[in-house]
Amino acid sequence: MRLHVLGSGAGGGFPQWNCNCRNCDGLRRGSLVATARTQSSICVSGDGTEWLLINASPDVLQQVRAFPALQPARKLRDTAIRAVLLMDAQVDHTTGLYMLRERSTPLDIWCTAPVREDLTTGNPIFRVLEHYCGVRWHELPLDQPFAIDGIEGLNFTALPLKSKAPPYSPHRNQPVPGDNVGLFMTDATSRRSVFYAPGLGEIEAHVWRAMQEADCVLVDGTFWTENEMQSAGVANKGALALGHLPQSGAGGMMEWLAKLPAATRKLLIHINNTNPILDERGPERAQLAAAGIEVACDGLDLEL
Repeated sequence: MRLHVLGSGAGGGFPQWNCNCRNCDGLRRGSLVATARTQSSICVSGDGTEWLLINASPDVLQQVRAFPALQPARKLRDTAIRAVLLMDAQVDHTTGLYMLRERSTPLDIWCTAPVREDLTTGNPIFRVLEHYCGVRWHELPLDQPFAIDGIEGLNFTALPLKSKAPPYSPHRNQPVPGDNVGLFMTDATSRRSVFYAPGLGEIEAHVWRAMQEADCVLVDGTFWTENEMQSAGVANKGALALGHLPQSGAGGMMEWLAKLPAATRKLLIHINNTNPILDERGPERAQLAAAGIEVACDGLDLEL
């Protein structure tokens, strides 16, 4: 299995276009040692030729240009993106679907029924795409293995997560299974596996089992502390209320990752622009390094 990180930032990317927090301002001025990030998305392949795009961020065109494998140029109009899998219906994970409209065949999109509902009613991307390439919807089953046509050698299992549906969802405050998922991916030949969950509000028992079983975990790194957004003066809600488990503090992501087997590769993704771990010379990044936890960056390649 080859996994490529297209984007590692949270919504808005880093630096965020209208933000002058310490991180964003520091990166622009050159006073902070940090790396710019586009919005969270990855792609995976079993053969290195055909790819599954997991989440279509608003930055998808920039991300495709930065990763030539997605444009193999075998004919006049071509793409190596065989299908798209959506982890949720959030704006920063779905807006890029508009940018993939110039196709001669419908987009094969895998997502749960609640996500399809949100993208047909609350934010009707699917309806808009019917005026262009169209959509061929495949229901994402929960808690059972499945395969995706054209993505050879990889098996997938989607796990329901406790997080948040988008603000335009009719069940924003009444979550249903399938609003958000984590994805367990296994290479059929090597049997090595990855657990991917960019939005993770709680480590439930079934999620913990998946994390323990995986050779690599690529999980929610949005916020360092519960009150990060309030402390930065940019929002009134805490991390958990926004559907993200903070890294530090009792019961935080670092505490959970420390319990994993020593051989497990541990990476954080979906990093918010306010998160101090973006400062590559800061004490928070040093704490992660000492704990054997990596911070994913755009362009990172993983082979399992």
